[in-house]
Amino acid sequence: MKQSTFNLNEQNQKIESRIVVALERISEAFRVLLWNESKENALSPIQIQILIFIHFHSLEKCKVGYLADEFNMTKATISDSVRVLLNKALVSKETDPTDTRSYSLSLTSEGKNIAKKASFFASSMQQPIEKLTEAQKKAMLNGLLKLIHDLNKSGIITIQRMCFTCSFYKAENGIHYCNLLKTPLAETEIRVDCPEHQMAK
Repeated sequence: MKQSTFNLNEQNQKIESRIVVALERISEAFRVLLWNESKENALSPIQIQILIFIHFHSLEKCKVGYLADEFNMTKATISDSVRVLLNKALVSKETDPTDTRSYSLSLTSEGKNIAKKASFFASSMQQPIEKLTEAQKKAMLNGLLKLIHDLNKSGIITIQRMCFTCSFYKAENGIHYCNLLKTPLAETEIRVDCPEHQMAK
Protein backbone atom coordinates (compact mmCIF):
# COMPACT_ATOMS: atom_id res chain seq x y z
CA MET A 1 0.00 0.00 0.00
CA LYS A 2 1.33 3.42 -0.96
CA GLN A 3 2.21 5.68 1.97
CA SER A 4 1.56 9.42 2.23
CA THR A 5 4.48 11.77 1.76
CA PHE A 6 3.49 13.30 5.10
CA ASN A 7 3.88 9.96 6.90
CA LEU A 8 7.02 10.41 9.02
CA ASN A 9 8.23 6.87 8.33
CA GLU A 10 7.89 7.51 4.60
CA GLN A 11 9.86 10.74 4.93
CA ASN A 12 12.65 9.00 6.83
CA GLN A 13 12.99 6.37 4.12
CA LYS A 14 12.63 8.43 0.93
CA ILE A 15 14.48 11.58 -0.06
CA GLU A 16 11.68 12.35 -2.57
CA SER A 17 9.20 12.59 0.31
CA ARG A 18 11.49 14.89 2.28
CA ILE A 19 11.86 17.15 -0.78
CA VAL A 20 8.07 17.35 -1.24
CA VAL A 21 7.57 18.23 2.44
CA ALA A 22 10.36 20.83 2.21
CA LEU A 23 8.64 22.41 -0.81
CA GLU A 24 5.35 22.45 1.13
CA ARG A 25 7.09 24.33 3.98
CA ILE A 26 8.48 26.87 1.50
CA SER A 27 5.04 27.33 -0.09
CA GLU A 28 3.69 28.02 3.41
CA ALA A 29 6.31 30.76 3.83
CA PHE A 30 5.15 32.35 0.56
CA ARG A 31 1.53 32.21 1.74
CA VAL A 32 2.42 33.93 5.02
CA LEU A 33 4.45 36.67 3.30
CA LEU A 34 1.73 37.27 0.70
CA TRP A 35 -0.99 37.32 3.36
CA ASN A 36 0.95 39.88 5.41
CA GLU A 37 1.32 42.09 2.33
CA SER A 38 -2.37 41.78 1.45
CA LYS A 39 -3.50 42.70 5.00
CA GLU A 40 -1.33 45.80 4.91
CA ASN A 41 -3.15 46.98 1.78
CA ALA A 42 -6.65 45.76 2.76
CA LEU A 43 -6.68 43.45 -0.26
CA SER A 44 -6.86 39.67 -0.70
CA PRO A 45 -3.72 37.70 -1.62
CA ILE A 46 -5.01 37.07 -5.17
CA GLN A 47 -5.72 40.78 -5.62
CA ILE A 48 -2.11 41.55 -4.67
CA GLN A 49 -0.90 38.88 -7.11
CA ILE A 50 -3.02 40.38 -9.90
CA LEU A 51 -1.56 43.86 -9.28
CA ILE A 52 1.99 42.49 -9.34
CA PHE A 53 1.30 40.49 -12.51
CA ILE A 54 -0.14 43.50 -14.34
CA HIS A 55 2.83 45.61 -13.23
CA PHE A 56 5.36 43.32 -14.92
CA HIS A 57 3.50 41.91 -17.93
CA SER A 58 2.34 43.18 -21.30
CA LEU A 59 -1.19 44.49 -21.86
CA GLU A 60 -2.31 41.49 -23.96
CA LYS A 61 -1.63 39.17 -20.99
CA CYS A 62 -3.61 41.35 -18.57
CA LYS A 63 -7.05 40.02 -19.43
CA VAL A 64 -9.43 38.16 -17.13
CA GLY A 65 -9.21 34.91 -19.13
CA TYR A 66 -5.42 34.92 -19.16
CA LEU A 67 -5.25 35.78 -15.45
CA ALA A 68 -7.62 32.89 -14.68
CA ASP A 69 -5.27 30.47 -16.46
CA GLU A 70 -2.20 32.09 -14.91
CA PHE A 71 -3.45 31.62 -11.35
CA ASN A 72 -5.39 28.38 -11.94
CA MET A 73 -8.69 29.98 -10.96
CA THR A 74 -12.08 30.36 -12.58
CA LYS A 75 -12.91 33.46 -14.62
CA ALA A 76 -15.67 34.22 -12.10
CA THR A 77 -13.19 34.27 -9.19
CA ILE A 78 -10.77 36.52 -11.07
CA SER A 79 -13.64 38.77 -12.21
CA ASP A 80 -14.71 39.24 -8.57
CA SER A 81 -11.17 40.26 -7.60
CA VAL A 82 -10.86 42.58 -10.60
CA ARG A 83 -14.19 44.21 -9.67
CA VAL A 84 -12.79 45.10 -6.24
CA LEU A 85 -9.60 46.51 -7.80
CA LEU A 86 -11.70 48.60 -10.20
CA ASN A 87 -13.89 49.88 -7.34
CA LYS A 88 -10.78 50.84 -5.38
CA ALA A 89 -9.42 52.63 -8.49
CA LEU A 90 -6.27 50.48 -8.51
CA VAL A 91 -6.80 49.24 -12.08
CA SER A 92 -8.56 50.58 -15.14
CA LYS A 93 -10.03 48.91 -18.22
CA GLU A 94 -8.43 49.27 -21.65
CA THR A 95 -11.07 48.28 -24.22
CA ASP A 96 -9.92 46.35 -27.28
CA PRO A 97 -10.78 48.55 -30.32
CA THR A 98 -11.36 45.44 -32.46
CA ASP A 99 -13.65 43.77 -29.89
CA THR A 100 -15.57 46.02 -27.50
CA ARG A 101 -16.47 43.03 -25.31
CA SER A 102 -12.80 42.39 -24.60
CA TYR A 103 -10.61 44.53 -22.38
CA SER A 104 -7.17 44.53 -20.77
CA LEU A 105 -6.29 45.83 -17.34
CA SER A 106 -3.75 48.49 -16.55
CA LEU A 107 -2.66 49.99 -13.24
CA THR A 108 -3.68 53.42 -12.05
CA SER A 109 -1.02 55.55 -10.36
CA GLU A 110 -2.17 54.27 -6.94
CA GLY A 111 -2.22 50.72 -8.27
CA LYS A 112 1.37 51.11 -9.51
CA ASN A 113 2.49 52.35 -6.09
CA ILE A 114 0.96 49.35 -4.32
CA ALA A 115 2.18 46.86 -6.95
CA LYS A 116 5.73 48.22 -6.86
CA LYS A 117 5.94 47.93 -3.07
CA ALA A 118 4.09 44.60 -2.93
CA SER A 119 6.38 43.06 -5.56
CA PHE A 120 9.07 42.83 -2.85
CA PHE A 121 6.90 40.65 -0.59
CA ALA A 122 9.15 37.61 -1.21
CA SER A 123 12.49 39.44 -0.82
CA SER A 124 13.16 37.70 2.50
CA MET A 125 13.11 34.39 0.57
CA GLN A 126 15.96 35.59 -1.64
CA GLN A 127 18.35 36.41 1.20
CA PRO A 128 19.04 32.79 2.30
CA ILE A 129 19.35 31.75 -1.37
CA GLU A 130 22.08 34.36 -1.85
CA LYS A 131 24.11 32.56 0.85
CA LEU A 132 24.22 29.32 -1.17
CA THR A 133 27.24 28.47 -3.30
CA GLU A 134 26.97 28.95 -7.06
CA ALA A 135 26.92 25.15 -7.49
CA GLN A 136 24.04 24.85 -4.99
CA LYS A 137 22.08 27.62 -6.74
CA LYS A 138 22.62 25.99 -10.13
CA ALA A 139 21.51 22.56 -8.88
CA MET A 140 18.45 24.06 -7.18
CA LEU A 141 17.40 26.06 -10.24
CA ASN A 142 17.89 23.10 -12.56
CA GLY A 143 15.85 20.79 -10.35
CA LEU A 144 13.04 23.31 -9.89
CA LEU A 145 12.83 24.05 -13.62
CA LYS A 146 12.50 20.35 -14.40
CA LEU A 147 9.86 19.97 -11.67
CA ILE A 148 7.83 22.94 -12.99
CA HIS A 149 8.09 21.59 -16.54
CA ASP A 150 6.83 18.14 -15.50
CA LEU A 151 3.97 19.66 -13.48
CA ASN A 152 3.06 21.73 -16.53
CA LYS A 153 3.07 18.66 -18.81
CA SER A 154 0.84 16.78 -16.37
CA GLY A 155 -1.65 19.68 -16.31
CA ILE A 156 -1.19 20.62 -12.64
CA ILE A 157 0.35 23.97 -13.58
CA THR A 158 -1.26 25.60 -16.60
CA ILE A 159 0.49 28.58 -18.20
CA GLN A 160 4.26 28.52 -18.33
CA ARG A 161 6.46 31.05 -20.11
CA MET A 162 9.69 29.16 -19.52
CA CYS A 163 12.32 28.17 -22.07
CA PHE A 164 11.39 24.46 -22.03
CA THR A 165 7.89 25.19 -23.40
CA CYS A 166 8.98 27.80 -25.96
CA SER A 167 9.10 27.37 -29.74
CA PHE A 168 12.43 29.24 -29.82
CA TYR A 169 14.09 26.73 -27.47
CA LYS A 170 16.01 23.66 -28.50
CA ALA A 171 18.42 21.31 -26.75
CA GLU A 172 21.04 19.14 -28.40
CA ASN A 173 23.68 17.05 -26.67
CA GLY A 174 22.94 18.76 -23.36
CA ILE A 175 23.34 22.26 -24.84
CA HIS A 176 20.45 24.71 -24.42
CA TYR A 177 19.90 27.11 -27.32
CA CYS A 178 17.56 30.06 -28.01
CA ASN A 179 16.70 30.56 -31.68
CA LEU A 180 15.34 34.05 -30.95
CA LEU A 181 18.51 35.29 -29.28
CA LYS A 182 20.63 33.10 -31.61
CA THR A 183 22.79 32.06 -28.70
CA PRO A 184 23.51 29.06 -26.44
CA LEU A 185 22.09 29.33 -22.93
CA ALA A 186 23.86 28.31 -19.74
CA GLU A 187 21.70 26.34 -17.29
CA THR A 188 21.61 29.43 -15.08
CA GLU A 189 20.22 31.47 -18.02
CA ILE A 190 17.11 29.30 -18.56
CA ARG A 191 14.16 31.63 -17.99
CA VAL A 192 11.14 30.93 -15.82
CA ASP A 193 9.08 33.84 -17.19
CA CYS A 194 10.18 35.17 -20.59
CA PRO A 195 8.42 38.17 -22.20
CA GLU A 196 9.21 36.82 -25.71
CA HIS A 197 7.89 33.34 -24.94
CA GLN A 198 5.91 31.61 -27.70
CA MET A 199 4.29 28.32 -26.79
CA ALA A 200 5.74 25.38 -28.71
CA LYS A 201 3.19 23.42 -30.72
